[in-house]
Amino acid sequence: MAGIQANGVGSGLDINGLVSQLVAAERAPLQQRIVRQETAATTKLSALGSLKGAMGAFKSALEALKSAEAMEARKATSGDADIFSVTATSKAVAGRYEVEVVRLAQAHQLASEPFEAGSSAQVGHGTLTITVGEESFDVQIAEDAATLADIRDAINAASDNKGVRATLLNTVEGTRLVLTSSKTGEARAIQVSASGGDGGLDQLVYETDGTKNLTQMQAAQDAMIRIANFDFESDTNVFKDAIDGVTITAKAVSEEGEKTSLDISFDTASVQSRVQKFVTEYNNLQAQLKRLGGYNAETKVAGALLGDSLLRSIESEIRRTLSEPVASATGAFTTLASIGITTDASGALKLDTSKLSDALENDQGAVARLFGAEDGVAAKLYSQVSARLEESGDIDSRTERLNDELKRIEKSKEALDLRMAQIESRYRKQFTALDSLLAQMQSTSTYLAQQLANLPKISRD
Repeated sequence: MAGIQANGVGSGLDINGLVSQLVAAERAPLQQRIVRQETAATTKLSALGSLKGAMGAFKSALEALKSAEAMEARKATSGDADIFSVTATSKAVAGRYEVEVVRLAQAHQLASEPFEAGSSAQVGHGTLTITVGEESFDVQIAEDAATLADIRDAINAASDNKGVRATLLNTVEGTRLVLTSSKTGEARAIQVSASGGDGGLDQLVYETDGTKNLTQMQAAQDAMIRIANFDFESDTNVFKDAIDGVTITAKAVSEEGEKTSLDISFDTASVQSRVQKFVTEYNNLQAQLKRLGGYNAETKVAGALLGDSLLRSIESEIRRTLSEPVASATGAFTTLASIGITTDASGALKLDTSKLSDALENDQGAVARLFGAEDGVAAKLYSQVSARLEESGDIDSRTERLNDELKRIEKSKEALDLRMAQIESRYRKQFTALDSLLAQMQSTSTYLAQQLANLPKISRD
């Protein structure tokens, strides 16, 4: 830490001012060079961030177009979403079907007789064997933990529980133990047997073909739907591929004999929306490339990456892919222009929605292949953009180098501060010595003047 500093006390010399000016003069050119380097690196780093963001958005738009299957989207519509909902993949064939929900899937549920003493009622000890479908597990009920609540907790805590939830239901008659299968379907029916102990657990026995001391509250049941007078069953309310590529989720039972329509069609609107997003995000990327690599003659401001080889490489690669015909495409649709996507004078893409609609109506498969075939426009662009954006890609490598450069610049700042501190110390010592010398000279001069003044004057008489 610097000590107390003051102007020259002997000579009146402005030591602080002189030292500050000299140090500032030496710092200025070095400081300016460091600032220029830091500004250039920071500006390029920000530019690369903007480029990466625009390419990321473009990649996202390509994601929905890069496979032919994704492009052949299907729209599935239920005539009554309260009865069933429906989704479809590209495998689904367009058509209309009539669907009836005959029944919904149910989880098996059993309840004990009421225990007037409530959850603390003593039931009995021994072993409960609970079977769910074809899987069983044993629950040991200790003599000192044989209440209704203890039995509930023991079932739920069993490490090999096969899917049974035990709860207590407090009714006006008393407390009932309720067992519910965690999954729906006939194959998940519950059975309970008891062994050992004092026989009190027999109150909880439920055997399909034997003793039934529990009351069945809800039967284990598969769901059933009827399509074109054919029946389909599922252990859940979801029916996959009852119609190829279609998933139906039953929600409510139809009125007896009542059928609900299910329509499968090509999702033209979805594909058009994806293509429009592709055009929009490409134009955003193109504008960003121009801003970063161009020169504004009016403002005389150059882009942060003007003349940069990385920028030129990205731009030329994308443009080449956009303009090349797709070798594997068939029929009339082998280029983007053939489906209504053209380039204007500024390099931006334009979409003729009418021409795209006609192309989709005539041969949606061909349009899908144009984008999503292995050598399709979107598939190739997605691969190219992904390679640029990956961790070891061009942009990240350049970013890493710039960050390293900023670290070196930071060290240069520290070195400059240290050097200037040393120079300031040297100047201060020199001027302090000069101040002392001047003070001595002034003191000597004053003394001599006084001595001369005191000499006796020579008389002329």
